[in-house]
Amino acid sequence: MTEGLKEGEGSGRELYPDIIDLPHWQSPTRPHMSLYKRAAQFAPFDALAGYTDMVKEDRRTTEERRVLDADEKESLNRKLNGIAEVIARGEHPTVTFTVFQPDRYKHGGSYVTITDRVKKIDTVKKIVILMSTEGYGRVNRTISISAISAIQGDVADRIDEQQYL
Repeated sequence: MTEGLKEGEGSGRELYPDIIDLPHWQSPTRPHMSLYKRAAQFAPFDALAGYTDMVKEDRRTTEERRVLDADEKESLNRKLNGIAEVIARGEHPTVTFTVFQPDRYKHGGSYVTITDRVKKIDTVKKIVILMSTEGYGRVNRTISISAISAIQGDVADRIDEQQYL
């Protein structure tokens, strides 16, 4: 490679007359690259791998878990007992649970609603077993009773109505 023209060497036209006026070479087998694609080759790249993901994760917000008071806990307990009675009669009611899911990476979490038919309420393991399955072994989906913050559905609404009559 040359270092470029130095003072007193003359112009490029004088130094390279054999190649200066040749047409631009075009490959016969490859299409001409657009200016946009050519510029992309020289665009900045993500020098700090994962930095963008880290910034997105830092911006993501979580909620604090709300502490239930004694009346709310009693209401949830009544509803779970009522659902257990319905299950004992051989029915599997459809219920909507509002559940707090802790975040894996940050302090706090989020509230999600899960609507499904209830298969069983296991008071020993303190879980609600749902009818839907998940995972490789097709295990029934479960909800920790301590994570439940609200219960809605026909059965739960009837239990609330009986409480206030």
